[in-house]
Amino acid sequence: MNTYLAKLIFNIDIEDSKQTSQFDEQIRLIEAKSLEEAFFKARSIGKQEEGAFMNTKNKKVNWKFIDVTELYALKDTKDGEQLYASTHETDDSDAFIQFTRQKSILIQTNFLTFA
Repeated sequence: MNTYLAKLIFNIDIEDSKQTSQFDEQIRLIEAKSLEEAFFKARSIGKQEEGAFMNTKNKKVNWKFIDVTELYALKDTKDGEQLYASTHETDDSDAFIQFTRQKSILIQTNFLTFA
């Protein structure tokens, strides 16, 4: 089993918010037999962590998984452990989502094989 570092991107949407768009970047440790398996496992973790809750201002907050944008092989780490998170604010959420998906496609085309 190998250990990988994966960056997952989430969109944070707050009901009736006038604020700029927010995106959360999370660095996760993934245990897998191959880079391809690590990529799909990271995507699965992202989808599992989507969700919604009410914040302290009684507004619904939605967390939506966008995609995996970086993936690196590591050694001696814990499976699924979050190492880093960063929230981004932007006036153009569509451009950020597009950028996130393009980075994911780059991983897929450069490193993964599909049947």
